[in-house]
Amino acid sequence: MAVPSVERPDIATDTLAPVRHAVIFDLDGVVVDSFAVMGEAFAIAYAEVVGEGPAPFEEYRRHLGRYFPDIMRIMGLPLAMEEPFVRESYRLADQVTVFDGVLELLLTLRVRGLRLAIATGKSGPRARSLLDRLGLLPFFAHVIGSDEVARPKPAPDIVRHALDLLDVPAEHAIMVGDAPTDLVSAQGAGVASAAALWAPPDDVDELLAAGPDVVLRRPADLLALCPSLPGR
Repeated sequence: MAVPSVERPDIATDTLAPVRHAVIFDLDGVVVDSFAVMGEAFAIAYAEVVGEGPAPFEEYRRHLGRYFPDIMRIMGLPLAMEEPFVRESYRLADQVTVFDGVLELLLTLRVRGLRLAIATGKSGPRARSLLDRLGLLPFFAHVIGSDEVARPKPAPDIVRHALDLLDVPAEHAIMVGDAPTDLVSAQGAGVASAAALWAPPDDVDELLAAGPDVVLRRPADLLALCPSLPGR
């Protein structure tokens, strides 16, 4: 998919912007490329629970960032699909890859003294298991799943919870996501939002219409927003 040309807002180089002490990341589509695994797991779950016919994965992708049971309710699909979907996601986890440039980004952010967290539509145990398998879990001070807050994205609860755990005020944090739900959640918590375009979503226009503070074309672009903290 061709990504439209978008000028990044001045926040990327604005020396008057608040110093960032923390970065909160979405997981799928930002840190890891799990779309192929999601598609296969979704197709198997659909066949087991619903039956024959094409699984509506493209519609499912439009709701990514939300908690799986919430997506099922929105799509009018049986909640019973969650068990086989999660089972197959665990089985296929070794096929999930880390996006190019993400490891270097995480290393640099940590060296610069920033604290990192994950706020994901996945359940907490599944997100931590996947990050551990990929060797990324030690980079994150906290990994929060949608099952660990009262209201998952697009509500601001998961971002606010991350801020509380990180002990960082909203104005000193930034949230990186690839779905409108990520941006809305960040904005509701008073946190700057960054749209990640290194895995272009199905509808880039919809993502940009959510009003991100900055648009990132590659992981390294985030570094302009996150200079080293004093004393590092």
